Amino acid sequence: MSLTLRTISREQHLAYIQSLPAASHMQVPAWADVKAEWRSENLGWFDERTGELVGVGLVLYRQLPKIKRYLAYLPEGPVINWFTPNLEDWIRPMLAHLKQQGAFSVKMGPPVIIRRWEAASIKAGIQNPDVKRLRDIEADFIEPRAFEVADKLRRMGWQQGEDGGAGFGDVQPRYVYQVPLANRSLEEVHKNFNQLWRRNIKKAEKAGVEVVQGGYHDLEEWQRLYEITAVRDHFRPRPLSYFQRMWTALNSEDPNRMRLYFARHNGVNLSAATMLIVGGHVWYSYGASDNIGREVRPSNAMQWRMLRDAYALGATVYDLRGISDSLDESDHLFGLIQFKVGTGGQAAEYLGEWDFPLNKLLHKALDIYMSRR
Repeated sequence: MSLTLRTISREQHLAYIQSLPAASHMQVPAWADVKAEWRSENLGWFDERTGELVGVGLVLYRQLPKIKRYLAYLPEGPVINWFTPNLEDWIRPMLAHLKQQGAFSVKMGPPVIIRRWEAASIKAGIQNPDVKRLRDIEADFIEPRAFEVADKLRRMGWQQGEDGGAGFGDVQPRYVYQVPLANRSLEEVHKNFNQLWRRNIKKAEKAGVEVVQGGYHDLEEWQRLYEITAVRDHFRPRPLSYFQRMWTALNSEDPNRMRLYFARHNGVNLSAATMLIVGGHVWYSYGASDNIGREVRPSNAMQWRMLRDAYALGATVYDLRGISDSLDESDHLFGLIQFKVGTGGQAAEYLGEWDFPLNKLLHKALDIYMSRR
């Protein structure tokens, strides 16, 4: 197939995404409005023979301080056929185009999964003192074509960071936790939860925890819980304006793109979460909880409701997003994987993010700048 690449309209980009079973929420046109501090462009690949649009990419451009050169970033993209034998014919014109646009370096995250581990394998790994990382466990599923993609990228000159694989080294998480929903009944999904999860869901039900959906006007209440969480877990919270922009941008594009949930007990909101939906892929995106009321298990109740809602939407996967690959109980991120493994789903490892330095000197300068931040 001969391909041409050019800038396309947001409408063309969105129509293409809507024609697919799923795509990353970071590759929908409205994500550019969420990331308002970046300049953006919608790219389209066309089959020269038919004139048909066969792939898209949302590019975010970040200007380097003081000079008119940019880092071009395609988060969890581009949305192309990654397993094509002629991958170079897709990537080369993209690099040429981005260079023309003033990019000195390109970062992308191929939405390609290499390995999957079932919950049972991870639990066995956690109990084994010799196992320190997910990679020490034999994977239950390996995608051989993913290794071919990695080889092709390396041969083209793409690079991966030193910790290519240590989890949160990339901008987007390399390891995620997913509950597959396709061809399964809700009873099966529930049965796959571990005992503690099932007990906690029951406990919340008994205590009268109710889970409700909120709207734009409830984002201030979301922010209150989120800031409590940030203090407790030692991270810098995003401002309320970020979530307001996210809500407005994503739901203007598709009224069911973003949802907000609260778990409350006796009229008091104890936990909250945002949910994102693109086709059959549903993400639990951000979570927050108060320091009080944990004994009634609001978070388990909320996840179960969100999972059921995702199922009702016809989702094929409920994605709990990032985990670290560390299975060491003393690691501060271990609690995250422990909580998510309770859903009985699978850990998945993506190919990770890749960099192409179009200008080696500026790329190196950016590396130094980022490492000092």
